[in-house]
Amino acid sequence: MQNDLSLITTISLSLLFHQAVRFLICWAIATVDRTEVIRTCINPVYSKLFTVDFYFEEVQRLRFEVHDISSNHNGLKEADFLGGMECTLGQIVSQRKLSKSLLKHGNTAGKSSITVIAEELSGNDDYVELAFNARKLDDKDFFSKSDPFLEIFRMNDDATQQLVHRTEVVMNNLSPAWKSFKVSVNSLCSGDPDRRLKCIVWDWDSNGKHDFIGEFTSTFKEMRGAMEGKQVQWECINPKYKAKKKNYKNSGIVILNQCKIHKMHSFLDYIMGGCQIQFTVAIDFTASNGDPRNSCSLHYIHPYQPNEYLKALVAVGEICQDYDSDKMFPAFGFGARIPPEYTVSHDFAINFNEDNPECAGIQGVVEAYQSCLPKLQLYGPTNIAPIIQKVAKSASEETNTKEASQYFILLILTDGVITDMADTREAIVHASHLPMSVIIVGVGNADFSDMQMLDGDDGILRSPKGEPVLRDIVQFVPFRNFKHASPAALAKSVLAEVPNQVVDYYNGKGIKPKCSSEMYESSRTLAP
Repeated sequence: MQNDLSLITTISLSLLFHQAVRFLICWAIATVDRTEVIRTCINPVYSKLFTVDFYFEEVQRLRFEVHDISSNHNGLKEADFLGGMECTLGQIVSQRKLSKSLLKHGNTAGKSSITVIAEELSGNDDYVELAFNARKLDDKDFFSKSDPFLEIFRMNDDATQQLVHRTEVVMNNLSPAWKSFKVSVNSLCSGDPDRRLKCIVWDWDSNGKHDFIGEFTSTFKEMRGAMEGKQVQWECINPKYKAKKKNYKNSGIVILNQCKIHKMHSFLDYIMGGCQIQFTVAIDFTASNGDPRNSCSLHYIHPYQPNEYLKALVAVGEICQDYDSDKMFPAFGFGARIPPEYTVSHDFAINFNEDNPECAGIQGVVEAYQSCLPKLQLYGPTNIAPIIQKVAKSASEETNTKEASQYFILLILTDGVITDMADTREAIVHASHLPMSVIIVGVGNADFSDMQMLDGDDGILRSPKGEPVLRDIVQFVPFRNFKHASPAALAKSVLAEVPNQVVDYYNGKGIKPKCSSEMYESSRTLAP
């Protein structure tokens, strides 16, 4: 799986209140920060920003407390508690503007409310495309012309320099045109358009002792002058020649013909722009799970301890539900005989409503799962291609909008190696072209070694016809690897790559985030 995308994104939280308050404290595991004190004001707007690291794959619980203080210092001992609000960071991010009632001691709600607004701190994941050429460079070779190449260095704050890019060598040419290249803005100038850049032109020698032709300095700000068909040029200077030769002008001219900036949108750009995560679950009801009435069955419903299916479902679903506004989740089963005819199905709704397979919240999925078990006849085989194809059909319909509106995550819970591997590979290759990711959790103690090929970690997954996946969209993990770990560890493992997959899909299609201003207009006040 790809791991080059940073999964830590900084969020800035601005706070607006409707209550006679003085200051506010934000709690996570420990106190994060507190605002300034605003005196004699019933509707304060705080200038203090809270900076919080965001992890999609974790449930990050936050608590905001509002206190009124009458003394001249900010100690809590003399402060009156006016109310608190609890939420997850995912809820704030997905809605961008979250309003909830302030709860007093005993969880009683008054007329006061708190509004939290999230904004992503500006990082710079953009990249720039540059195209250089030169003319009349000094000739450093006796029997032929120079073989020039260009190096660009970023000048760091500690006076060191970092090589950013080295062009190819153009042989035997004093007026070379180097191929255009792309480099991230962060690599080029650390996001600072005024940072100095040192550019050096060399004459290549096969022994590695390249001859210095000349150099010049610039900035990214200056290079941006080559946008929209314009050019920027510099004199290439050899300091030794300049010091010794009275009539020395330069050792050639270097010209920037193109500077094109490509915007790279982040995961938060899409989520905070209104993209919804459509979460779907598919559960294995094959006979290899064992009779659900038997305590040894993987589907046994213990009165006090959830089975592995439920643990995996809740761990992953609890994360995804924050990014779905209606909290309605389709839930399917496969590998069972279903009423009333008891024919085998590999994509049936576990609420037995084929027209509306959605369940209300993750708890609704849990209840539908527990309710359907006594009505099914566990059978087989373990075919998952039909359920992948079903979700892929919905994802395919979403592509017609050409907007970043819905991204689909399919969670498949299975107790054994699938029996339709060829069809599954074909379905995954097709799904890799769609706004969709597939998470497979292996339940029980079966040998899942053959399932690793679907993950793509050991090579590129291909269809039986040899077609490769467009994107790596599958993550497989055996539940037993997390049997003695917290549910959060499982969720973190299987969901960590989702932000990268979302960004890869939409950036690859050239689809920009939806207008985020709509989110402010449609933000809803939640019940306490």
